[in-house]
Amino acid sequence: MDSQAAASRQGAPATRALAGFFLSGFLLALLGAILPAWGYYRDPPEFITVGNYFLCVGAAVIASHGVANKLLPRGGVSFLLVFACSLACLALLYLAMVSPPAGAAWRMAGLAFAGLGAGLLNTGLFHAMSGGDQRNPAASAAKAGMFYGLGCLAATLLVAGTFYAYTVPAILILMAVVPGLFAVLYANTGIPAAVPAGRPSLAQALRDFRSPGAVLFAMLLFFQFGNEWSLAGWLPLFLVRRLGISPAGALWLVALYWLTLMAGRVGAVYALGRVRAGKLLGLSVLAAIFGLALLFFTNNAFGAGTGVVFVGGGFASIYPLVADKIGRRFPYYHPAFFNGIFSFALMGGMLAPATLGYFAAATDIGVVMALPLAGTSMVLVLLLLIWLEAKVTGR
Repeated sequence: MDSQAAASRQGAPATRALAGFFLSGFLLALLGAILPAWGYYRDPPEFITVGNYFLCVGAAVIASHGVANKLLPRGGVSFLLVFACSLACLALLYLAMVSPPAGAAWRMAGLAFAGLGAGLLNTGLFHAMSGGDQRNPAASAAKAGMFYGLGCLAATLLVAGTFYAYTVPAILILMAVVPGLFAVLYANTGIPAAVPAGRPSLAQALRDFRSPGAVLFAMLLFFQFGNEWSLAGWLPLFLVRRLGISPAGALWLVALYWLTLMAGRVGAVYALGRVRAGKLLGLSVLAAIFGLALLFFTNNAFGAGTGVVFVGGGFASIYPLVADKIGRRFPYYHPAFFNGIFSFALMGGMLAPATLGYFAAATDIGVVMALPLAGTSMVLVLLLLIWLEAKVTGR
């Protein structure tokens, strides 16, 4: 009984770390959800400004690694998590003060601090997860993805549900409560500051991260997150400008996208042991391509909703499939390894929608559907390369 209680106490911080990915998704989905509330669907189009917003978040996520490496040795994991949540809370409160008609540069600064908070949070969460039972890192990665998607859904639903009821500053203040609550949670959670004994060394984790297999996995998630976030970030503006859907209605369709993505991932986890991975992948790619084509050519809300469901369902199985393959290929847990792959993926998730902003300014907002289509093709190529590399190396 004592050993069971000790195991429960040891696993509690890791469980709370998994729940923390809810906040990560909540913070990173905020920009796509708040853009219609800031009025970026109106004429004249400010696509370059929107692209710069995503670029600021992505650059901050990258910069967070250097900051985390300085904070972790000084304060430990608990301090890093509390600091990240507090920084995100303050960033949202600041954004509430600089909503339009304030200049865009002020919002870029606020979004950069929100991205920094999200990046620091992710680093702290992967270190916190090392305190629990990590004999099945693939299952933990899949659960983290579920919480992450739930946070994206919650952020979108919050903005959609309050769009006409509250002012934009009030919505952002309400959103700031979420990271504030997580700061309180982690302030009262004891989390070990180091990886438990018996785990691989940092040098081994870094060597594995530079291996061809890990690089291919990281590139695949880079493009897949880019696909998912390109659609999530730009879909509201696309639907309003292309189809004339109301901003709130467009956000409800984005919420449907996140919901389909979540439900599809649960179904994909269930199907992994029952359906051949190649068959599941083929069906997913076809569904995503069909959904993107439907969104591009449709002229009504029903067609848009149908396209969203197909795209969300098509994208859904990629992450569980890759998490399963990573867990089989690297059957140990080390925070540097998993945080490196996940952060690289998040970088793609922000850089892709930033690039879309510049392309949309040069061409038309219809390009929003073209980039995810190209990215889906790249994901298919990378999965084939991963399969080939596994065959050649015997892994």
